[in-house]
Amino acid sequence: MILQDVQDKKLSLSNDGRLSFFFVGVGSAFSKRHYQNNLLIIKGQDHLMVDCGTKTPQAIYELGIPITQIRNFYITHSHADHIGGLEEVMLMSRYVLRQKPHIWITEVYQHLLWDMSLRGGCSFNDVVEGRDLTFGDHWEIHRPDWLEGYPRETYGFKVGSLQFKAMRTKHIPADARNWSDSSWSTGLVVDDRILFSGDTRFDPQLVTDYCSRFNIEYIFHDCQFFPPGGVHASIDELKDLPASIKSKMILMHYGDDWERNEEKVKSLGFHSLARQWTYYVFN
Repeated sequence: MILQDVQDKKLSLSNDGRLSFFFVGVGSAFSKRHYQNNLLIIKGQDHLMVDCGTKTPQAIYELGIPITQIRNFYITHSHADHIGGLEEVMLMSRYVLRQKPHIWITEVYQHLLWDMSLRGGCSFNDVVEGRDLTFGDHWEIHRPDWLEGYPRETYGFKVGSLQFKAMRTKHIPADARNWSDSSWSTGLVVDDRILFSGDTRFDPQLVTDYCSRFNIEYIFHDCQFFPPGGVHASIDELKDLPASIKSKMILMHYGDDWERNEEKVKSLGFHSLARQWTYYVFN
């Protein structure tokens, strides 16, 4: 893995064909020192934006491109730091670009995202054939495939040369016993090489089950630095994972106190903290 800083604050949506992760932000929902933990995945001429929080259109603008240049989206769950920028994407795409972006989404999650979050701001702006706008008026919709034989609900899809497995995670509510009792949230396995946890509570089976199924090279994992509790994995829980797992675990979605915890991250055997506006290039 090679780390490359973005040059002259100019984001590129293509590369030399190697799988790359670019964190538009690495911060938690309420971070003021980082943008929100949203990820752009790039490989050759293909890209996928994983989540689009309230601050993401601004971050993309500061990286030298309009948000409408990002054409492919996957959303892990419906908190504002992951969906708050979608209304801008939808309205700019419909009324300025006049071209629909692409989204990979299950029917179940489409109902949650549209009817419970986005519809109020995007359905009533104009009328098509005597009806209000629908989700499909704003997006080119692609359905992931249900994958059998996995230890939890898992879907597969491709975006050009990029391959994804999306697996359910245990995020909210805080008292959910397991992923199946939880509201919709997912992580991703990318090209059968890299595990991205998305937002999740401490759920060691998520890591061990998918690391044992695939030859996972690196794990980007949700982490909070305050004591266990709430709806995110704590570093004090993650520290009990096997050393072989921690050594390839890059912690993300953290708070503004990361500087006080850098030495702890290193001493506990984790790989590192995720870096904002840096390309992670996988050979």
